[in-house]
Amino acid sequence: MKHSLAAHRLHALAPALLVTALRGGTLEMVITSTSPLVGMVPQLGVFDLPFLFNNEKEADAVLDGPFGQYMSERLLPTGLVNLAWWENGFRNLTNSRKPVRSATDMSGLKVRVMQNHIFLDSFKALGATATPMAFGEVYGALESRAIDGQENPIVTIDTSKMYEVQKHLALTKHAYTPFLVLYSKKLWDTLSADEQKALVDCSIVGRDEQRKVSRELSDRSLAKLKKEGMQVTEIAPAELDKMRAATAPVYERSKASIGQETIDRIQTVLKPLRGG
Repeated sequence: MKHSLAAHRLHALAPALLVTALRGGTLEMVITSTSPLVGMVPQLGVFDLPFLFNNEKEADAVLDGPFGQYMSERLLPTGLVNLAWWENGFRNLTNSRKPVRSATDMSGLKVRVMQNHIFLDSFKALGATATPMAFGEVYGALESRAIDGQENPIVTIDTSKMYEVQKHLALTKHAYTPFLVLYSKKLWDTLSADEQKALVDCSIVGRDEQRKVSRELSDRSLAKLKKEGMQVTEIAPAELDKMRAATAPVYERSKASIGQETIDRIQTVLKPLRGG
């Protein structure tokens, strides 16, 4: 093939720089989450909406179907080709002060969130004091008690050793973060049809294995967090319903940035998956 198939995910560089290199054709592939791309493709903000998916099965069905293709097409004008949707996983809440079993328990907690207006709006709606902060600053801020908590996928909580500075983990699953396997369109257009098909096919095979491994690793990380002494709480269905109700206005307020059509599309896809 004319270009290497290696995917470069370089943590030392900011995602924005990687995407810029991808668009310019100096980098071939990048695996990244949707959040850094929202500035270029506002519709991707739909994945930041609170409690969008109930479980992995819903996420897989939406991302691997027509809606996922619709979102991938939005990326093409920016110079990016999405080969497949992988996963970062469901995000959950940790804090150093108290168990969280309901939205009421979140009241007053100072929680670090991504520098993202939807996350800020969602946690404010739940009664928390949402504090935007770069990820590299989070551990130190938790250790010094400048903030009470943070939210991330289980594996990230484990690998970042949040258990050293956080006592409580609530399995809120308040947001699901997908990964995209992106290829430079500038370089993509120089490939043959067979080469393009091979890239897509390999990315889809990789998708299925990556999701499987990601979920197994999440289970192992959760067991490790418990072993390290974190107190883990489940959120009862009735309390989850209250959290969804509290954050429902976020959907309405986000229509201006994401677009009414995109929110309507994903809700239309989700309805039959939930027996509606």
